[in-house]
Amino acid sequence: MAKFAQGPYVVKNAQKYVGNGVPRYRSSWEWAFMQFCDNNENIIQWASEPVRIPYRHPLTGKMTTYVPDFIVTYRGPNNTTRAELIEIKPKKQSILEDKMNSKDRAIVAINYCKWDSAQKWAKANGLTFRIITEDQIFHQGGPKKR
Repeated sequence: MAKFAQGPYVVKNAQKYVGNGVPRYRSSWEWAFMQFCDNNENIIQWASEPVRIPYRHPLTGKMTTYVPDFIVTYRGPNNTTRAELIEIKPKKQSILEDKMNSKDRAIVAINYCKWDSAQKWAKANGLTFRIITEDQIFHQGGPKKR
């Protein structure tokens, strides 16, 4: 069984962190993204696991809860302010491919249902929803994996 990087993140710029309690990373990718949010001068504020969004599980049909990874508010072009609800996810769990086994297909199907609900929640709350994969986090010599 793989051992994932997990633990509390020590916020360096406390005025930017608007979440409840100490943020916890559940992967090296989340840790790298937390560092990015904490240290990037264009990030105005950020929170880890900030909201709970109800959705219907596609395999059981039962209502359950999805907790996206982050909400980030940042300065965009022309000093505009943007806010996004963000999920950090491996690319293989975000794209349905023909060669996938049934377990991987189920993971992607569940993610699609979560993300549909997150997109609707974000729109209703004046945000956009974005999925970030390893392609965006570790591009062109970006953050090092922990």
